[in-house]
Amino acid sequence: MLSEASMLDAAAAVRLCCRPRMMSLQRIGHSCLAALTTLALAACSTAHIDKIGSARDQRLYAELHPYYVEVCAVSELKKKPGFGIEISSGMGGHSIIYLNGVCRDRRAGYPVIDFCDPETPPDERGVGLSDNAHFKNAEWVAVPGRDFLFHGTLKPGERLTRSVYLATQARAKALGLYDGIRFHRDVYDDRPKDMSRRDFKYEISVATDYAISFGRDRYCARVPVDHDQMAAVIRFLNGLNAPYREGTKNFDWNVFNNNCSHVSHNALASADIWNRWPTGEFAPFAAFDFPVPKNEFVDVMRRTNDMPINDIDAIYDDLAARAALLHDDSLPTGPGALAEAEPAAQQNDLYDTDLRLIFYDDPIFGSYSPRFDRIFSEPRYTDLEANLQHFAALYRRIEQQRQPLAAFVARHHPSNGTERQQLTRFYDRYYRYMARSAALVSAQRAVLARAEPTAAPELSARGEESGSAASAARRSAEPSGVPGS
Repeated sequence: MLSEASMLDAAAAVRLCCRPRMMSLQRIGHSCLAALTTLALAACSTAHIDKIGSARDQRLYAELHPYYVEVCAVSELKKKPGFGIEISSGMGGHSIIYLNGVCRDRRAGYPVIDFCDPETPPDERGVGLSDNAHFKNAEWVAVPGRDFLFHGTLKPGERLTRSVYLATQARAKALGLYDGIRFHRDVYDDRPKDMSRRDFKYEISVATDYAISFGRDRYCARVPVDHDQMAAVIRFLNGLNAPYREGTKNFDWNVFNNNCSHVSHNALASADIWNRWPTGEFAPFAAFDFPVPKNEFVDVMRRTNDMPINDIDAIYDDLAARAALLHDDSLPTGPGALAEAEPAAQQNDLYDTDLRLIFYDDPIFGSYSPRFDRIFSEPRYTDLEANLQHFAALYRRIEQQRQPLAAFVARHHPSNGTERQQLTRFYDRYYRYMARSAALVSAQRAVLARAEPTAAPELSARGEESGSAASAARRSAEPSGVPGS
């Protein structure tokens, strides 16, 4: 556990450094240097990890999981001087969300999202969301398309040049990313006199809201969800922006109570992945416990891969997991939650690529660094086939070690018939869910085995499967005789 002084120093560093700022507006004095030293000890990393699946792997994954939430921790930002606005951020980093199968409503003239329409172009059948302290009348901006979110117009193996940078900005403007979004007035203090406010918005937002890999490393946790869970995520995120759109309040970013990781954490909470992280807490208390992007990446991967789902009592005692099983017929830990890492563009004329991203952790006894290393050293966290193998074996053990209902109920000492009924319902739902999941994993493994290396499965208009791997997997699972919920 960090000391009180270290926690407050760390918070100050994140508050001052995490937000992208123009260099001439830097308000970081000598006091921040001590905070940065504290954070540097808290597992600062400069290693470049590259764990990206092939284009075929990405397409096949989207076929098996038409809807998924991808939460990304991205590193600090250091733009080189000499071209455009010189901008940097701190090593607290930033958090980005990508929603597959969800699109921005371009007719709204403001950031609103919904399930994709049939006419949506294939490269826009997903949307990235970025929370930015610059915004006044919105909490997040919506960026169409996963590739544009992460790479802008940069092609694989291409050098990031000034021309690519300008082409990406032009594309962002054509998409109208900031239509309807107003920035805080002080953001424009360093706007060059010959640059319009619109151009300035797009200039200072590169590598923070779009084209992330231009100037930041990223570490992403991909979480499969079903249609109903994604609908809940959409409602939550649109609800965040609603009061700012209506003008009833202004958005003010706050490291303790409303930072980018609060948004991503609570988006997953709306899908019953875990409990909600409170916002609006009393600041001195919130300072001791607030989400940080790199910690959240590790926490998401652990929550979706490493819960003891073979322990029925532990799952029952986890209130969020119990609710997910009883209400959504799902559990946070399950097959398909994968990690991905990509360094900033290495052939880079515009940004430094020696980048840092910290954990908020005890520098000596903290657990986040070894957990992070494990994620990128064990294939089951990054490779779909290895992941499915792991869960297939886990589901087999759960069935082999199946416990009698009477023993499970007795261990929880129900005091009345209602409690006994709830325990019985949970027990029944738990084992039916495990059987169904085992059948689905078996079907998905069969699909992977049949997939041709050059195959390019196509998504239907809403990211749904159309004669796809996902529908094939479900058809293969259906004859198993596993009853529905």
